[in-house]
This record gives sequence, C-alpha cells and structure tokens, in this order.
Amino acid sequence: MTSATRQPKDPASPQLSDSLGRRSTPTVPPRLIATDLDGTLLRDDKSVSPRTIAALAAAEEAGIEVFFVTGRPARWMDVVADHVHGHGLAICGNGAAVVDLHGGPGAHRFVQVRDLARENALDAVRLVREAAPGTVYAIEQTYGFYQEPAYPKLHMEIPDALAPAEELLAEGGLGTRQPVLKILAYHPTLDPDAFLTVARLAVGDRATITRSSPSALLEISGPGVSKASTLALCCAERGISPEEVVAFGDMPNDIEMLTWAGQSYAMGNAHPDAIAAASGVTFANNEDGVAVVIERLLGERL
Repeated sequence: MTSATRQPKDPASPQLSDSLGRRSTPTVPPRLIATDLDGTLLRDDKSVSPRTIAALAAAEEAGIEVFFVTGRPARWMDVVADHVHGHGLAICGNGAAVVDLHGGPGAHRFVQVRDLARENALDAVRLVREAAPGTVYAIEQTYGFYQEPAYPKLHMEIPDALAPAEELLAEGGLGTRQPVLKILAYHPTLDPDAFLTVARLAVGDRATITRSSPSALLEISGPGVSKASTLALCCAERGISPEEVVAFGDMPNDIEMLTWAGQSYAMGNAHPDAIAAASGVTFANNEDGVAVVIERLLGERL
C-alpha cells in the first residue's frame, strides 16, 4: 500500500522519552521543521498546547524555519495563523498550495498552486466510481468548495453548490472557475485502507491519491503532488537539503514527507504505515510529541 519505508529507530512505548534521549546526534543540524497539523501538532480538541507554542517559537528564535504542512485547505488555517513566524508560509491541501498566512484569518494569499487538471479530475472521478460503486465526491478549490448531493456532512461548512462531480468539472461548470486543489472521495462502507488501494490501482498515474481521515475518505491531487514534493520545492528555494529537515506526521498522507526528510517522527497515535515510514516515533499528539522532539533538538545545539 505504501511506497518505500524504513523501520523506526524508537519504539512507541512509555519509555519513549528515554529512547529519544539516546538517539545519536544528527551530523547535519536541522534548518527546517515540517509538521502536519491534525493528529500531530494539534491536540484532539484542535488546540495548540502552550508547550507546543513555546517550542515552535524557540525553534524560530534559534533560526530553524517552521513549516505547517497539512491536508487542510487554506481557509482552515486560522487555528495556527497566530503561530507563524518569519516566512509565514504553510503548505496546504497535501501539497496543492503554498499559502502566506501573514494576513491573518481570511486574508491568506496563494503563493503557489499545483492544481489537479480538469481532465485528470474527470478521469479520476470516473475510474474510482467504476472501481468502487457508491463513491461520492466533493471538490476543493482555491476559493470554493462544492459537493455532490449524497456527500455526507463531514465538514463544518456549507458547500457553494450541490451537483454531480462530472457536472461540476465539465467545461464551463462551476468547478472550473478556480483551480482544483483536490477532490475528496468518500465511500460509506469500504474499509479506509482497502478503499485507498482500490482507488490507487484504478487511477494509476493520472492523479495522486492518499488519505488522512479515519473514515473511508480519500484525497485526490494532481500527479506527483504531495506534501513531500511541495516541501522539496520550498526547501530547494532556500538551499535546504532533505538532511536538514525534521518532519512530523501521523497518517498515510504524511508518508512521502516522513520518508523524504533526513529526520522524521511518527506520532505515538500514528497509522502503522506512517510509523514504518518514519525514522523515529515520538509521543502522541495529545502528549505534545512534536514539542518533545523540538526541545531535544534545541538542547543538542547548546
């Protein structure tokens, strides 16, 4: 189901803090921290803990850039907008957009968009529907959100329009007014991982398919678009190598990023495939696992 993986060096156990402390000091000091949000940086109540806020600020003060790298759309970034420093950039939509959050809630600016071409989107919708009958869709755009009438109320917002995905994505349809960042595909009965496998086999290289939800909800992006590929572009612009990046994540949509980064940590609550992809495991999101690692990294620089 996953791409290349590597075994974690730190077991997820009550002795995790001791295990973290015994890890060898990296030969290359980190210059960038890339962290997922839901299930990783954020607690289950979607808050950023005081300890994590302090750790992020300390990292920035030490000259380490912090990038929020999430499957969330830009309009859902208010929860961390107060905690951006320096560059103020976030990678949203699983790599589909780089967004400047400096303007504050509702005033974000798209710096880069890696959209899903309409032809690819239509192909993906058709192929997944054929492979998994009963699939329903929503369409995420830069400044719009559309869904099919049968799509469940999974998101706390009212869609801009209700219509079949094929109609929305057709030439001149509502879904073509703005770039498509990703398509959400939901199945009411399939196992989430089984649905992911079926969809990937059906679509092939026409799109990138992943998931970050505990339900059978898939996220379909443009070919080659992932958290890792967009993060790599941002790092290349800054002259930062993968070895200088520390990444955190918890779900299959984090796997490529966890594999790409020189150091990576799956959360104690992570999906097994994320744990297999990471080079270490930290505490769960509700136990400030990201902050624990950042504090240790900063301590090693003293």
